[in-house]
Amino acid sequence: MTMDANLLEAFTANVDWVYAGLVRLAESDPYSNPQKGMSGKLLYADELLGAGSVLVIAAKIAGASSLTATANRAAQRQAIRDGVVNFLLPSVAEALWILRKEIRMRNTVAVCVTQPPHVVEQQMAALGVIPDLLPPGALMSTFSFEDVLGNRARKIDPVSATEGQTILTWSVDRAPARWLPKLDDVALGCLDSYRSPHGCDGLDTWSARRWLSQAPRYLGSLARGMRLLRCPTEVARTFLTRVREMTTAGLMDVAVDIRLCSCGDLEQHRIA
Repeated sequence: MTMDANLLEAFTANVDWVYAGLVRLAESDPYSNPQKGMSGKLLYADELLGAGSVLVIAAKIAGASSLTATANRAAQRQAIRDGVVNFLLPSVAEALWILRKEIRMRNTVAVCVTQPPHVVEQQMAALGVIPDLLPPGALMSTFSFEDVLGNRARKIDPVSATEGQTILTWSVDRAPARWLPKLDDVALGCLDSYRSPHGCDGLDTWSARRWLSQAPRYLGSLARGMRLLRCPTEVARTFLTRVREMTTAGLMDVAVDIRLCSCGDLEQHRIA
């Protein structure tokens, strides 16, 4: 999947919005520890093409497993190459064999059935498969969406950044494999030093920590050129200050582009 910088940021932002919706569901579940993410949950992501790949990657970052579908052979091959899905299988029955084992072990796995979504949904209905999570605006043609929701399934609603949050992005002008992990450590240090006004620092930043540790892995090649992090605005400001200090001290021998977007206001900084 080859993208220019703008498309890459837009795709990553879409993954972030869905991930934030999963975080909200995890935090609202009285029977789970939200800091463990959506481990043990199954998402049905519908068609893999387009929004489906965003859903699958967001689910992986949140710790959930996913089942998706596409009959498009080119999309199947690309999804395997990009690491979006782990297995391509011809039927839901075969997909369930892997999904049940991995979910029981609390592992994250993404399986794509190589059939059109309506065929996959027919097989799901016949086998009595009820996913825990459904895509935004899901309308299932084969079995009643309302019935599925009534059987514990929950619909993901993407969440935009709220007041007090900033979408922080950073990139470097060369050697990203060397410098981006160093900047990731700076961001993690900023999260570690954050003191929440609500007196619950860990709960305010657990989702950002998880994203920072998991998103580069599951975005794969899409994360090689830049990073995006939703975090408290104070964390974003601290990150900007620390990168400037490191550059002044000669610890960053590379130009860093940093953007802060908060409540519609955009700041762009180039530190070199």
